[in-house]
Amino acid sequence: MSLKEESMEILEECKKEVWPLIEKSLKSTDFPKTFVIPKEYKGDVDFCWKIAREYPERKGKYLRPTILCLITEALGGERNRALMTAAAMQVSEEWLLIHDDIEDNSEMRRGKPALHKLYGVEQAINAGDILHLVMWRILSENHPLLSTDLKMKIGKEFSRMLLRTAIGQGVEQKWTQENRLDMKDEDWEFIADGKTCYYSIAGPMRLGAMIAGAKEDEIEKITRFGRSLGRCFQLVDDLLDVTGDFEGLKTKGNDLYEGKRTVILIHLLNNASKEDRKRLEKFLKKDQSKKTKEEVSWVLEKMKEYGSIDYAKKKAKKYQKEALEILKNELGFLNKEPARSKIETLMKFILERDH
Repeated sequence: MSLKEESMEILEECKKEVWPLIEKSLKSTDFPKTFVIPKEYKGDVDFCWKIAREYPERKGKYLRPTILCLITEALGGERNRALMTAAAMQVSEEWLLIHDDIEDNSEMRRGKPALHKLYGVEQAINAGDILHLVMWRILSENHPLLSTDLKMKIGKEFSRMLLRTAIGQGVEQKWTQENRLDMKDEDWEFIADGKTCYYSIAGPMRLGAMIAGAKEDEIEKITRFGRSLGRCFQLVDDLLDVTGDFEGLKTKGNDLYEGKRTVILIHLLNNASKEDRKRLEKFLKKDQSKKTKEEVSWVLEKMKEYGSIDYAKKKAKKYQKEALEILKNELGFLNKEPARSKIETLMKFILERDH
């Protein structure tokens, strides 16, 4: 079995347990008697739920809930105690993606048109809001599985994680709107730490560790591991954007159309000749809809010419080495099998994936 096949099997195993919990929550809830929805409006209400279910039903990889469950198990915890939190984690991705797609004016999501392209911005925003509330509703149903104190701790961690993500998104949008051209690698790290490292990797790991009853110093070590792994994950994602085709699920060079400040673009800006930088700046000033395929192809060629892609690859290997060293030297307490081996398999997949 190849690494990809083995990883997909691990992810599907978690998806089969988590999806039914999400599916159950993607329907109308009980309201106070005074506010019960009259039958004549059922069709309109069903329409709102139809839009809200669109992204969840497309089903992503379920990387975040899988990481959460595996960390719980690797620490000796029971997977069933982590499933509701894992479901909430996945739903958080769905509403964040809806809002991100609107902000970035993305065309596609998981091989189909983005939600706002199908139903309009207003309905897409509302669907994201519905899913946001579904996420908290799922978390509120943790009481049979977790103690009151732990449930409160999980809720607090969710709010901190999502707040850091929203701040990272806001700052990235600000810098893109301002067409900032003087960025450094440290600026990229600031954005990546909130949007990817904490939310996608370290956050699910922290939640899984909390559910298993890990000590604070163990959670801190796991967090540092997640940050290094997350930075590498984001760099791999950025590299795939300019070198791969995402198996047709995304547009090549999509980050360039959206004007995102990746390490690759930052390196190019800081190393291009005066003439090439001037042309690059002119390209970046354009609205997304006015950037041409030929212009994007030119930027991609310059990224190769100036070694920007190779630079990002070396940086990714550096973070990969950091993560591996932490896993080997500091995370010996993640020792329950087969969970630890599955974590190692997913780690390799994260760093070596082709889409």
